Amino acid sequence: MKKVIATEKAPAAIGPYSQAIEVNGMVYTSGVIPVNPATREIPDGAEAQTRQAMTSLSNLLEKKLKPEKEEEPKEEEKPEKETDAPKDMKHQQSETFRCIRMIYETLLDNEVNERYVNQILDDVEKNLRGSASMDIILSNVYQKMVLKFGQPQKIELVPGQPKIVFFIGPTGVGKTTTIAKVASRFKVDYGKKVAFLTADTYRIAAAEQLRTYANILDTPLTVIYSSEEMNAAIERVKDYDLVLVDTAGFSYKNEDQRKDMRNLIESLDDKYEKDVYLVLSATTKYRDLMEIVDKYHEISDYKIIFTKLDETSSYGSLLNIRMYSGADVSYVTTGQNVPDDIEIFQSQKIVKQLLGGR
Repeated sequence: MKKVIATEKAPAAIGPYSQAIEVNGMVYTSGVIPVNPATREIPDGAEAQTRQAMTSLSNLLEKKLKPEKEEEPKEEEKPEKETDAPKDMKHQQSETFRCIRMIYETLLDNEVNERYVNQILDDVEKNLRGSASMDIILSNVYQKMVLKFGQPQKIELVPGQPKIVFFIGPTGVGKTTTIAKVASRFKVDYGKKVAFLTADTYRIAAAEQLRTYANILDTPLTVIYSSEEMNAAIERVKDYDLVLVDTAGFSYKNEDQRKDMRNLIESLDDKYEKDVYLVLSATTKYRDLMEIVDKYHEISDYKIIFTKLDETSSYGSLLNIRMYSGADVSYVTTGQNVPDDIEIFQSQKIVKQLLGGR
């Protein structure tokens, strides 16, 4: 039920608008300006103007509570002329819908999974009060997506003992090159003592690839052939700050190799603090990524490094996997150059690109 509220004790509405409309017990007012309705003048000073605006608003509410017969709405203010305010509301709601629809389609175009798009936009819509501008909607979506990504969990060293970091993942995702980039950052940029271990004895020349980086960085490299050799190898570099462990890449469907990987990680003595990073390619299909993260969860809890961001223009998988697995995205790589093409994950940068920015 709609009712027009009008009074001569508040500034008259301009054009097709009404001073106030009551719809189902809720009163919607137009902008209440600080004009004295008797003199049509604006008082001097912010305090006086505020008082005048509040007085006019109070008169409108009083009119709603105690309607006066002698103040019947003028002809141009009668209901048939006063459908514009609800129409305007509908127009604003339509604009809000169009904005949300545009964001929805943009995220889908960037390969964010529809389930997560709906989840994010539903959360945003719950926090919007009535209609909202494009800027407000975008700001809310942006903040929500940044929060979904969370904070990157970078490698933190442990005083007095080496930090052991395992790099696991499928074949061909760039684990060895990523290890070299991390090692270079800690040794060259931070001046830390870094050592290499490799358990990748499946791939031809895998150890030699890492040895090349070890020679360039003047860093020790130990090859281990079984989980039983892990702690002895660590003991030989116990005075180092950081030990980076390269592991064999394998198909996530290979149960025997998953078991070997789990045994390798679990063989590390509990006195050492460890991190496990699952290295994934940003070019991998989302369906395959889901299977990979599920299978590797059987091996260990992990944080994520995404590689090959330079080989794709769509970053939806980063958000998909973060929301699907719950694992923190910590680093990303953007090329083959060592040590330059690696950085700590910046959620703001990725979210901006997912929303159509550059």
